[in-house]
Amino acid sequence: MKKILLLCDGDHFPSGAVRFIKKIREQSPSPLYVKGLFTNPIDVLEMLPVGFIPVSGPFQQLKEEGMQLVQKSRDQFTDAFKNSGIKYEIDPYAGEWDLNLLAKESRFADLIVMSEELFCASETDSQPNYYMTETLRASECPVIVVPENFENIEHLAFAYDGGKECVHAIKQFVYLFPELIDLPAEFVHMKDESTDEVPEKALLGEYTFSHFEAQYTSNLQFDPKKYLTIWLEYKKNIFLVSGSYSRSAISKIFRKSFADQVIAGHTCPIFIAHFS
Repeated sequence: MKKILLLCDGDHFPSGAVRFIKKIREQSPSPLYVKGLFTNPIDVLEMLPVGFIPVSGPFQQLKEEGMQLVQKSRDQFTDAFKNSGIKYEIDPYAGEWDLNLLAKESRFADLIVMSEELFCASETDSQPNYYMTETLRASECPVIVVPENFENIEHLAFAYDGGKECVHAIKQFVYLFPELIDLPAEFVHMKDESTDEVPEKALLGEYTFSHFEAQYTSNLQFDPKKYLTIWLEYKKNIFLVSGSYSRSAISKIFRKSFADQVIAGHTCPIFIAHFS
């Protein structure tokens, strides 16, 4: 059984992430356990000027409106999973976004799943916003960020540069998703230099041949920061796997701006496996 933490804020229910979880359940022989973590999208204190003492009536009304949104999202969560064959639970917490709580919850989870477009979103924000960025940094388990238009998984792509973060991500994926290793898997080395060879290609092949049924390596000679999302758009129903997100020892290929571009484009689900 895999324990999945589904992140929701009260104003945006992540339907694409729910479809992703259900698709994994369809393809997996082992059961899933999903825990919904809900946060209040209305942080009343942040809306008030410094030193302002709120009037109790309007202040309480805003808090109640936020809780109504959380309850609506919880009801959608229950409706989504009650007849799915997936074990589920709703965490009782419903306050503002708390990174300490997230770190603790993720420490005891196999996986976090969240929405690419909707997570703590506002009309002025673009993704990844502050909340998503801090969540990706603070998480103590792998994270999957899923676009709302998610439909299916037909191909796997692994961002690879020979570094330990990328190899760790491959291993984490194999351990967490043995049901997906029969899918076509492409191990992609991207470098804007025509003379660059795939690092440790022989060792990579030894490992991948032992786990993946249909796998191949690509040496793409373009700048991934400029052309990755275009390349991904030609790969229908692809699932992208990466190394760390903005850590001190980060993959030379998969830097923060590289990850941000994929998330901002809402192109495909992206698996981010932290290396520590």
